[in-house]
Amino acid sequence: MHSMAAKLLIGACAAGALIYAATIPGVRADTPPRVLPAPTVDAAPAAAGLQTAVFAGGCFWGVQGVFEHVKGVTQAVSGYAGGSVANPSYEQVSSGGTGHAESVSVTFDPSQVSYGTLLRIFFSVALDPTQVNRQGPDSGTQYRSELFVSGPEQERIAKAYIAQLDAAHAFDRPIATRVDPAAAFYPAEGYHQDYLLHHPDSPYIARFDLPKVRNLEALFPALRVMALCAPSGWISSKCCSPSNTSVRVGATWLYRRQATVFGSKLGEGVGGG
Repeated sequence: MHSMAAKLLIGACAAGALIYAATIPGVRADTPPRVLPAPTVDAAPAAAGLQTAVFAGGCFWGVQGVFEHVKGVTQAVSGYAGGSVANPSYEQVSSGGTGHAESVSVTFDPSQVSYGTLLRIFFSVALDPTQVNRQGPDSGTQYRSELFVSGPEQERIAKAYIAQLDAAHAFDRPIATRVDPAAAFYPAEGYHQDYLLHHPDSPYIARFDLPKVRNLEALFPALRVMALCAPSGWISSKCCSPSNTSVRVGATWLYRRQATVFGSKLGEGVGGG
């Protein structure tokens, strides 16, 4: 059980959300979904063995929320990467002085989803990759767009896909996403994990993050699953059983809440049912 202070904490991710939600453009419910082309360079399907990739794309709440809904992803953890301080706190990272980016470590099964497909999802729905040191209402180097690659194959695929999108003029401006070797990744505090699931009524989540999940459903229906619930397991068909009542109820409630949000004016213009 989190303390009341932790429950009430909005932090830099949603600082001024009640104001920004009304005034700052970003990925939101009325942004028309748009699927990007599939990568021309990708890894061959792997028969066995999980892999990990780290994505930074602004506030980690929404990025984690997207990847928690992707088929083949077995774990998505919010945390900090790319900095010079060991085991940083959220307050330290939010100061911008540690060099870390809010990031999400994604563990995936390459026999079900490729690294290239994860990149395609990331660039299609999780962020605006042309923004520099900001996403939506959040600004600072901790909100930069960056791919922390695990080995030369991920580096090759990431750089090739960015070059492909830039050559196709997929965005109005050049992609600003950096590609760097993976270094230490530090999981964020517990109250940041699964934030989208636990706080779907947050103005920040409703404005900037739930639309990303909705766009995932519209653009990649074959890859859309229900969400990771807690670090202990999935909210999906394999655990939403009568013997797992708390998980099943939580998943149903989130889906109903998404339907309520996207049935309102917030959801006008978003495809999908």
